[in-house]
Amino acid sequence: MTQPLIGIIMGSDSDLPTMQGAIAVCKDFGVAVEVAIVSAHRTPERMMEYAKSAHERGIKVIIAGAGGAAHLPGMVASVTPLPVIGVPVPSRHLQGVDSLYSIVQMPAGIPVATVAIGNATNAGLLAVQIIATHEIELLKKLQNYRQNLCESVMEKQAKLDQIGYEEYLKQM
Repeated sequence: MTQPLIGIIMGSDSDLPTMQGAIAVCKDFGVAVEVAIVSAHRTPERMMEYAKSAHERGIKVIIAGAGGAAHLPGMVASVTPLPVIGVPVPSRHLQGVDSLYSIVQMPAGIPVATVAIGNATNAGLLAVQIIATHEIELLKKLQNYRQNLCESVMEKQAKLDQIGYEEYLKQM
């Protein structure tokens, strides 16, 4: 088995549908991950042990998804030397705005990178980019990915130019 380089954690199994975007990105780029349910409130000792030992296990980046009070990313960041990326998970009552504010409002000295509400895909991409700073083959894959994004947009523009916006809208 390949050594996991990215830890993807969440406070509850209900966060997994959101977090699957990060898992998929890492898989697509060939970066091994470990996935765990680590609740800041229900399993605080497990959270502390996970965060403190992650770098010793070879993890390079932690992606932490959390909804509601969203303490998981910040608490993990407070005890690990690794970069932590927070994913605000949409909640039933406030649609994830509460989570976003909780994650992004970290005190000076304990940074947590934060992506858009529910956008674990970008968290996965950011984690892969961090690892790619020291792995040239992964960096090349990222450059190819970006080129493919560019080509996709240009193909859409060519189609829009060819058929016009009204027909384009009908085909969407």
